[in-house]
Amino acid sequence: MVNILIVGGGIGGLAAAIGIARNGHRATVLERRDTFAELGAGIQLAPNAFRALDHLGVGDAVRDRAVHIDALRLMDGTTGECVATMQLTGPYRERFGNPYVVVHRNDLYEPLLEACRAAPGVALRADSPVVSYEQDDTGVTAVLGTGERVRGAALIGADGIRSVVRRQLVGDGEPRVSGHTIYRSVIPMEQVPGQLRWNTVTLWAGPLWHFVHYPIGHGSYLNLAAVRDDGAREVVTGVPAERAHVLGEFPDLGDTAQQLLELGEDWRRWVLCDRDPVNRWTDGRVTLLGDAAHPMLQYAAQGACMALEDAVFLGELLHECGGDEVPGRLETYAGGRRDRTARAQLVSREMGTQLYHPAGEEAVRRNTMLASLSQEDLRAKVAWLHGAGGTGHSLGG
Repeated sequence: MVNILIVGGGIGGLAAAIGIARNGHRATVLERRDTFAELGAGIQLAPNAFRALDHLGVGDAVRDRAVHIDALRLMDGTTGECVATMQLTGPYRERFGNPYVVVHRNDLYEPLLEACRAAPGVALRADSPVVSYEQDDTGVTAVLGTGERVRGAALIGADGIRSVVRRQLVGDGEPRVSGHTIYRSVIPMEQVPGQLRWNTVTLWAGPLWHFVHYPIGHGSYLNLAAVRDDGAREVVTGVPAERAHVLGEFPDLGDTAQQLLELGEDWRRWVLCDRDPVNRWTDGRVTLLGDAAHPMLQYAAQGACMALEDAVFLGELLHECGGDEVPGRLETYAGGRRDRTARAQLVSREMGTQLYHPAGEEAVRRNTMLASLSQEDLRAKVAWLHGAGGTGHSLGG
């Protein structure tokens, strides 16, 4: 049994702690904030997330809190016409073995946090900001902002897109600013007209913008997210946005989508960022996980799913691992996850430009192509992502 240090107590960090503890080791989670909590609103979870959550023993708890969605719908945001619908019941669930759901981020985070608190092998340390690490042949030391030094056999950087661990390990600077601004709002479902309370993830696509909405919180709330490809270059994170400004950014919305957008209150905005895939995210006894390793735009709805897969794969590789075997196991982990996560990063970018934001003739070609696809065709398109990994290991890549 060895002690593994995890930098960051978000979804990926807690999932990694559970995976490590379930495979016979101790995990110490070092969270910079003074409490363990998850920020944000809605999140989509495809079947591959549930394969990971079931490995971690929390799948049923998340299912119980989730809204099980009937379909993904892509609408023409200006005409209001339905371009394509992928049904998520029946054959979809039979093929992929699990539902496609939407949850409030906290409804994913709380089961992970409860599992960590219940696991004898997991130590949760809040108010423990890691500023650097040092390693030698026998272990690695996390250096905290207070000057305290915490020792372990390995260190996992699960500290997000602006990872301190990545900065030291990879050294690739600041994240790439996408030029897309997202506005988010969550409203009580009771404010939504009955005829618009759809059990779907619905995306209205327009020229250089899109608008998506779906129910969360057991159907008690509607999550709204509207994205503008506005060339933004300055990083903005969760700042308030005036309702009039948000409505003015989407003047071409069709009637139904406009009606839904106008329901939004207390809007906040972010400028979306990601990073290019890298070939190396392990160095000796230090590795990266989740957004620290492969941050991606939200367009494929796979950021959390990939982090959960990382956590399970890494935990299984460390099973019955002695301290001297750690570096080799971490290299195997990064090698097994690299191709799959890089593909997800790049596909997420492509979806933002080619699927959600085309204009004119490009939008017509998109509509024609999607309308020609059968349900089986649509399932085949997402099988590599929503299905099992293809390396032979349960969640490799």
